[in-house]
Amino acid sequence: MKTLLRNARLATLSPMFEGLGVIENGAILIDGERIAYAGEERDLSVPADADVIDCEGRWITPGLIDCHTHIVHAGNRAREFEMRLAGASYEEIARAGGGIVSSVSQVRAASEDDLVAQSLPRLDALIAEGTTTVEVKSGYGLTVADEAKMLRAARALGGQRSVNLTTTYLGAHATPADYKGRHGDFIRDVVLPGLKAAHAERLVDAVDGFCEGIAFSPEEMRIVFDAAKALGLPVKLHADQLSNLHGAALAAEYSALSADHLEYTDDEGAAAMTKAGTVAVLLPGAYYFIRETKKPPVDLFRKHATKMALATDCNPGTSPLTSLLLTMNMGATLFHMTVEECLAGVTREAARALGKLADIGTIEAGKQADLAIWNIESPAELVYRFGYNPLHKRVFKGTMDGGKQP
Repeated sequence: MKTLLRNARLATLSPMFEGLGVIENGAILIDGERIAYAGEERDLSVPADADVIDCEGRWITPGLIDCHTHIVHAGNRAREFEMRLAGASYEEIARAGGGIVSSVSQVRAASEDDLVAQSLPRLDALIAEGTTTVEVKSGYGLTVADEAKMLRAARALGGQRSVNLTTTYLGAHATPADYKGRHGDFIRDVVLPGLKAAHAERLVDAVDGFCEGIAFSPEEMRIVFDAAKALGLPVKLHADQLSNLHGAALAAEYSALSADHLEYTDDEGAAAMTKAGTVAVLLPGAYYFIRETKKPPVDLFRKHATKMALATDCNPGTSPLTSLLLTMNMGATLFHMTVEECLAGVTREAARALGKLADIGTIEAGKQADLAIWNIESPAELVYRFGYNPLHKRVFKGTMDGGKQP
């Protein structure tokens, strides 16, 4: 089946063009699930069997991509939000038994079906804004069985909605109470066996970890990354969020897909990431929510031509955010990113951060037909507004309005 989207303005994000890769008077020919043509309408010979849709001058971008989420979780941490408002710091909450580990008991008590039911509304909120690809991490189970349960729930979400869903094993997210002070034992007893078991069940697309003073050291993360590499899995890292443990450089050492957060990354780390092709994933929702004052070094990343992506970091404790549109506005207002950087950050560079750029993230012939059609006068509106959704239609694998399924 062929579909022609005509009379459109395209922000292709293709690296073949400058800036947003704008094509005025554009058209996209979709053949099945793939883009057969994207360019000037005048240069296209319309197939006789194509279903022609007049876009009436609307803008079309690649479908949005959320490349860092913890969207599968149970319950919420609104009480911690109250504590933070009263002056408690992220570290104080974590050391008092809150933070990540406070979500663990709720996840362990939930069934796989419970996790799916609670997570679907969060996924639907992203889809409603034109998102076509979402990464989902484990990390709130912290047992072999519960980490696998989270990943199965994530796979189930992908089966219930028209969305590309990738899974990331985050067993090295925190140390549970029964392993307090014994990080090495936890990695040996839980993280590594859990990774092998989940990989054997084909539940893992990548491996992540939290490298921080309140979590795991670089030396401990090397053990996890070595195990991931032995299984042929790509890695990524929560790095340099609260201090500079040189996590960005560690991620680059392992040719990680991405290093995420990065508020304290230094010149050496940024240069290493660029050389390794590791994407800097910036998470303004967490910066905003926990009232951080140290911004990620955007100018440093520009200096070294480090690729930058943006993501929601949707999670119950530090970024209960389910809007990539708001994420872009935060990237612009809080981190002083440009419109081009923000839009590329939730399309092309987000795809790169997932190792999926060959298939998604730009509007180019041969790529999967994941698109967002917008009621806007210029792409800047997608970054400028907040609390407003101008999506006209979403296209997923060539199907219009590929959103909720009955």
